[in-house]
Amino acid sequence: MGKLLLTGIDGNLGKQAADYLLELVDKDKVIFCSYDPTALKEYEKQGIETHVTNFNKMDGLADAFTGADKLALISMPFVGLKRQRAHKNVIDAAKEAGVKQIIYTSLVNAADESNPSVEKIDHIYTEEYIKRIGLDYIFLRNSQYAEAMITNYFTYVKGDGVLKNSQGDGKMAYISRKDCAKAVAFSIASNEYQEAILNINGPELMTISEFIAIGNRVTGNHVTYEEITDEENYAIFDAMGVPRTTDGEFKEGSEAPFSSDGMVTFAQAIRLGKMDVFTDDFKKLTGQDPLTVKYMFEHANQFQIGNRHSKDN
Repeated sequence: MGKLLLTGIDGNLGKQAADYLLELVDKDKVIFCSYDPTALKEYEKQGIETHVTNFNKMDGLADAFTGADKLALISMPFVGLKRQRAHKNVIDAAKEAGVKQIIYTSLVNAADESNPSVEKIDHIYTEEYIKRIGLDYIFLRNSQYAEAMITNYFTYVKGDGVLKNSQGDGKMAYISRKDCAKAVAFSIASNEYQEAILNINGPELMTISEFIAIGNRVTGNHVTYEEITDEENYAIFDAMGVPRTTDGEFKEGSEAPFSSDGMVTFAQAIRLGKMDVFTDDFKKLTGQDPLTVKYMFEHANQFQIGNRHSKDN
């Protein structure tokens, strides 16, 4: 059997997935890839096979992927045609290298044409291209990271105490990024899934008001929620120095490391009920219960969204 190859080790999700994977399989069974050589050093010291890769170019990718049976593609952090081209390069190189299965981190309800999230466009493109090229697959359709909203919650604790966005009373089964990383590790280590779509959801659906109420009970703060329009939501992010697209310039130290087009259309999708997918696929995959929002607020210093990582490569 060939090796298990994990991309994106430089990122928050990929680094956590790598560490979980090493708890499941021997280190001689894995290959780790990153555009940033410094992210690979600790694994090189352990004798793990590593490769520096740039997904914006095909050069050297097939060679880096040679020897792998399965490849986990952590979706790139930029949005639009550039991400689609980078994902296509990875998939084409995987096919050339003889990779048999791709595990891809996608988005809940990615295939719904009525879902207004701009993020889902790249995800369904990638899913469909993997199918079209004839590779086996596991699509991990992740719910929203709870860390993003926990960080957002504390931003408003430091401000006027009124969390404002345009998702209204829509529901989301918030999932920890740590659990999404665990799902990547378990899926690439498993031989039980072929041509599978798994929804990686948190343990319960809730509105943002319910999310905030949990935070208030745990922390003793008194944040409230105010629904605003999509345009007002854009204005808030503009004032924070967050660009509309990932091609824009992010303000240093911004607490919102995602583009506002992505976040506002995501909020719109939640408001319209396009993100209220809820399954027990995570538990079936891992044998474990996903972390609760209450637990994450109780350990909030461990569940912050963190800095933007792989910005280009």
